Amino acid sequence: MVQVASYRVLVTAFSTGKPHDFALFKRSRPPLQNSTWCLADSGYQGIDQDQENRCTPYKKSKLQALCPQRKRCNRELARERIRVEHVIRWLKRFRILAGPYRNRRKRFALRFNLIAAIYNAHRDL
Repeated sequence: MVQVASYRVLVTAFSTGKPHDFALFKRSRPPLQNSTWCLADSGYQGIDQDQENRCTPYKKSKLQALCPQRKRCNRELARERIRVEHVIRWLKRFRILAGPYRNRRKRFALRFNLIAAIYNAHRDL
């Protein structure tokens, strides 16, 4: 999870294999305060039903297109989420997330958290 106001990486969760993002989120249950807004992408459909202050983009149905108001909401959400995507892009520069991980699996979480700490220190400069 990334804190948008400061662009800091706050929470990381890991799993073996390739679980879906939302399944990993539900399993890890990161400590989110009610005052914190969670801006999720379309892979997290249904998160807004579980908890308050969660926002996902609207989807069109097979028969109807989105109304202009919902399109505007999706565009505003995308403008906020792009900041999170930029943080993810910065973390992928280290290639630990960009491709297959070929080292010991035990140390993946440690290495990723070290990269997140480097990123957080870089943001504080």
